Amino acid sequence: MTSSTLPIATAGNGMVSNAADPSGGLRVVSRELECVTIARFEIVNLTDRIAAVVRESGIRGGVVHIQSLHTTTALFLNECQEALLYDFQALLRLLVDEKSGWRHNDPRYSDCDRSNAAAHLRGLLLGHSLSLQVHNGRPLLGRWQAVLFTELDGPQPRRLSVQVMGV
Repeated sequence: MTSSTLPIATAGNGMVSNAADPSGGLRVVSRELECVTIARFEIVNLTDRIAAVVRESGIRGGVVHIQSLHTTTALFLNECQEALLYDFQALLRLLVDEKSGWRHNDPRYSDCDRSNAAAHLRGLLLGHSLSLQVHNGRPLLGRWQAVLFTELDGPQPRRLSVQVMGV
């Protein structure tokens, strides 16, 4: 896990710089998290890990941005209930069939040997980043909302960038 805290000050021209702001203004804290997956297609609840990064940042109000550093993973918000997680996977399998004749899997068109076109296409549908408000030092989530990380081409170690910005 890497970490940095960058005090941010606004220069007279409206540009943001990394100069220290003696008034205690906007701060930016970045962390990199690793998520080691165990299956080809799985959904992992990252809510507690994201909340820990926000808490450790000391930022009470602002925004937390989470970004996957991979094209065959995804992030989304939803309820973390076992039957629903199964349904999410079933829906993605219906929408993007692994056995379709995707050109990315065909050596006549692509040099990729992983046959992972479905993973790329599913990631495209879900997205690779989330931004949440930070309120009272915690990510602002609804009663049933969870930060869900989706492995689409595992198992393998994955990296996520988490950046908390605020005061």
